[in-house]
This record gives sequence, structure tokens and C-alpha cells, in this order.
Amino acid sequence: MSSVSEAVARRMTLGYLTDHYGCELEPSFASNVTVTSLADDVESVSAGALFVPRDMAEGNPKNMMEQALERGAYAALVPAAMRDELDGCELPLLFGDLTDAQIGELSTEMSGAPASMLAVFAVAGPASSDVAANVRQLSRLLHMLGNPVSVIGSFGSQSLERQLALDYPLGIFDVQRTLGVCQEDGAAAVIVALDDDTFRDGALSGVNIDVLGVDGMDSDPRKGAIARADQSKYGFVMDDQTHLIGRTGESDQIAMQFSPLADADMADVKRSSLAIAMVMAAGVRKNNIRNALRVNHDLNR
Repeated sequence: MSSVSEAVARRMTLGYLTDHYGCELEPSFASNVTVTSLADDVESVSAGALFVPRDMAEGNPKNMMEQALERGAYAALVPAAMRDELDGCELPLLFGDLTDAQIGELSTEMSGAPASMLAVFAVAGPASSDVAANVRQLSRLLHMLGNPVSVIGSFGSQSLERQLALDYPLGIFDVQRTLGVCQEDGAAAVIVALDDDTFRDGALSGVNIDVLGVDGMDSDPRKGAIARADQSKYGFVMDDQTHLIGRTGESDQIAMQFSPLADADMADVKRSSLAIAMVMAAGVRKNNIRNALRVNHDLNR
């Protein structure tokens, strides 16, 4: 299922979409029609949906529109080049060639911008297995610090303690719907795994990342290139408020302090160090981190 529903008290008319995104509406008298959800495949369409097909090349476009209408769609957003092929369609059509960024904005607006209510952490790295291990370590540390945490990753997404049944890789609507679930469940933070197993291209469009952790040292010049490549691929927003961080000498020192050399697996130490660097970048005090790690260390001795 790939859809997202409107936020409470949110009203989005076809006229608004026409004006805001530069679409053309046929028929024009449908401008007052209000849509209440977005769906990018026919199976996800429900009553009141704006159907935004992910791939118009799949099957017969006119049949696709008829199926969406039968399932309760109020309108569809389709490429301008489909105008002639969809002539005579009974479903109101918005013709426009929206970018992933615009679709992300539309989805964010429809869902009430759940990411704005969450601290969003993202983990990048050269291999999916490393990304997954770093996400798990960061989740453990945030839990130690008393934060209600959700995780989005193909290795096992969860909202707090509840496992989420998701179809991977996720698209733009899937992401907004999942973030909405996490926010409604009371999560304070969500961690996303930046890899192809978890997300389709552009899936994070419209999502602001607060802390982006890259597997490696903070001083490594490749860190910025990895971050920019992932931003280009997945579409997330990385601005002046985003903390781009890798491991630091200080985070390594704290990680080693609570992982005695006799027992330590250096890969685990590095993962702990990246998690420490990321929560420090988010504003958590070093003393609070040390205290949480000390308590955890003592409990596991």
C-alpha cells in the first residue's frame, strides 16, 4: 500500500493544486473538489483520493483511471503528455509534470508535515549492512538517553516498540505515512537508513534531516561527497540547520572508555562512536551520554 491521508482539518482542493503547482484541470468546474488522500498505485486508492500513478507505462492509462475511479478516486495527477491519450476520461484530471521535490511538498502538506514534529536522524555509509548496524546502535543510545525512538529500515522498521509491516523499498507517500504513524505513536526521534533496500529514488523528498551521520571520521573529506550523493538520490532536505557528522576523536574516546580493550570489538566501538557523535551534534550533553553509557555498562558487567 502506498498512500498518505490528509491531516486533521486539512482541506486541499483541486483548485488549490492547480494554482499552487501550475497544473491544468479538466474539467475546470471541478476546482472545488476536495481530496483527502494521495495514492500512487490503484490498489492503494480509497474514497476521496488524488491518484498520482507512479508509472503510467504500466498497463493501459485509461483503464488505470477507470479502476481508480471505481475505487473512489476524486481526481488524478498525470503528465501533461498524456492529455490526448486520456481524452474523454470521466475522472477529473490535473495535468502537470511535478518534480519529486514538488510531490514531496504535496505529500508533506497533505500529511501535516509529521517530520517537523520529530528529530530526524539519517545514517549513510558504503554498505547496507554497515548502515543497519549503525542505525541499531544509534537507536540503542537514544533509548538509553530516555528518548522514544522509531526506526525506518528494510532490516526492520518499528514505531517505538511496535514492528511496522512495510513494503520496501519505500516511496514518497510511504515515507510520509510512516512518519505520521511514528509521530502519532509519540516518538520524539526517528532514524532512517539511507540505502536502496529501504528507499526508492526521491523517497525522502520534503523531509528535513536534522542530523546526518556518515560512517567514517568527521575529518574525512569524502564525508561531504557521500552526503551530497545520498541527498541527490533520495531527495531529503539538507540545509544550514542540518548537522553533517562522522566519528570524532572525542566520540572515539568516550566509546573506548565504556568498551575496555580486552572485550571490545573495534567495529562495535566505531559504531558506538558514530552514535555518540550524532547525539552530541543534536545537542545532548557529554555528561548525559557518559552517565547513560556508564549505567548500561554496569548493568551488563
